[in-house]
Amino acid sequence: MPLTDAEAAAIRDSMCIKPFPKGTVLLREGQVSTECYFVLAGCVRQYYLVDGEEKTTNFFTENQWVVSVNSFANQAPANHYFACCEDSQLVVGTEQKENDLYERFPRLETISRLVMGTVFGELQEQLATYLTDTPEQRYQKLLKARPDLFQRIPQYQLASYIGVTPESLSRIRKRITTPAAPVTHSPAEKAARG
Repeated sequence: MPLTDAEAAAIRDSMCIKPFPKGTVLLREGQVSTECYFVLAGCVRQYYLVDGEEKTTNFFTENQWVVSVNSFANQAPANHYFACCEDSQLVVGTEQKENDLYERFPRLETISRLVMGTVFGELQEQLATYLTDTPEQRYQKLLKARPDLFQRIPQYQLASYIGVTPESLSRIRKRITTPAAPVTHSPAEKAARG
């Protein structure tokens, strides 16, 4: 749905773009989310702390929304963290800014619903992949869909995201990058094949 000039100008005027250095924690477990983000540049990681161990569940890169949906919408304490994996430039939004725009331009609420539908669809696919695919299949899908992550993210975080240890990820990478050995036949087999 293309924006009108007035809608585009209102969005532009309401935008707050901020730089966040690598390592900045945008949201902590137990905090109520009051902001949502849109990534212009950089990468934000979502993770949970389980028995003191970080479990990565998502990476948000350029042109992706970063929203703690339950916490932001319901003003409930978050059960996860958002942290910048790289120096990042983010558009920062608040519920007040969002509501002001919807009041002035009701069509933007429809557009927002369509965007959130896309985000939920991606999350649903991601969950299905995690529940039905092997770690090697998850690795291959990630490599195909988001190859840039392999240059940007430490291996231990990628391993956590795929659901394996860093050592298992190394074995998966080795299996995938090592070509299969050619099939050789003994002289008797060659003779039998003609």
